[in-house]
Amino acid sequence: MDYNKFFHTALTRLHDERRYRVFADLERIAGRFPHALWHSPKGPRNVVIWCSNDYLGMGQHPKVVGAMVETATRVGTGAGGTRNIAGTHHPLVQLEQELADLHGKQASLLFTSGYVSNQTGISTIAKLIPNCLILSDALNHNSMIEGVRQAGCDRQIFRHNDMAHLEELLIAAGPERPKLIACESLYSMDGDVAPLSKICDLAEKYGAMTYVDEVHAVGMYGPRGGGIAERDGVMHRIDVLEGTLAKAFGCLGGYIAGSADIIDCVRSYAPGFIFTTALPPAICSAATAAIRHLKASNWERERHQDRAARVKAILNAAGLPVMSNDTHIVPLFVGDPEKCKQASDMLLEEHGIYIQPINYPTVAKGTERLRITPSPYHDDGLIDRLAEALLQVWDRLGLPVKQKSLAAE
Repeated sequence: MDYNKFFHTALTRLHDERRYRVFADLERIAGRFPHALWHSPKGPRNVVIWCSNDYLGMGQHPKVVGAMVETATRVGTGAGGTRNIAGTHHPLVQLEQELADLHGKQASLLFTSGYVSNQTGISTIAKLIPNCLILSDALNHNSMIEGVRQAGCDRQIFRHNDMAHLEELLIAAGPERPKLIACESLYSMDGDVAPLSKICDLAEKYGAMTYVDEVHAVGMYGPRGGGIAERDGVMHRIDVLEGTLAKAFGCLGGYIAGSADIIDCVRSYAPGFIFTTALPPAICSAATAAIRHLKASNWERERHQDRAARVKAILNAAGLPVMSNDTHIVPLFVGDPEKCKQASDMLLEEHGIYIQPINYPTVAKGTERLRITPSPYHDDGLIDRLAEALLQVWDRLGLPVKQKSLAAE
């Protein structure tokens, strides 16, 4: 039997559906972010990255790089095993304490990625609650969807940010049934924000637990970078907060934070935690340095918001179809998978601008877009050049302009 034909057929299907993904070979330049080298087929070229989730450029911050180098030099590279064998090293313990403090919780627990922390955290928590009903926002990230699915519990989907629909489902579940509401605080493809205070009101009124993914908000919002929940004053009302170290903190890993008992239960029961190697000491020290810096420094957050606002203003003034929101995400609507990929290719090859196309399944078919994420280090000149390049690409591809009222659905 020719097994390879199954894989060839699967790849052909992706090509036919216009959603086969191609990744550029990039080499970031520390101290010069957002500038990078693109190792193109024609040789290395200088490019500007406009779609990084290293939102604040902390991946190149001297404190973060210094902490990583110092720890690796002092204690070595790997963690030495799973946490249950030899992987609970001191820098990891320090990082968990820092994260618990960041979110005002009794404890936190580290995972190898934000994806794993959601997948493992949601499924383990829900499995430990008899007859649990999970109420999940319709636009939750795939990692949350997988966590809900793997829980094996009853689940219902409420319309995105629709509090009336969520309340209907809570009422129908009845006061005695255990319920877990799962949502994100900031939805990264549209850039809109969950009404966390109202969600907490409903959870308290109808006896539900709350689990909130702050992946795209930690480090970015709140006086100490605790996220949207800190900004909105509801951290103490949310049972479990989940986040990442790989975006605003510029490192690697994911985590959950909550009460001591919840965290201890996940630590003790979750296969996704028990059977995987711990994060290396150098990564943990770097993340701790990033968190401590952003707890005390507001410059990065303020400059970042200024840059995002300027990008939106310039692109809107140029008549480009910016999808409106009040956060740092700048989605540019395309609505066609092939043209979205073509726009990305043209920007890279002709203008030295790197923006990955966002196609299905990351977003729904017909809502394809370019997702722009400015950093504190994108200056006015880079922003102006971005707008000029986008206008040229839009004109070449015949994409519509002057669609200034598009809103994320």
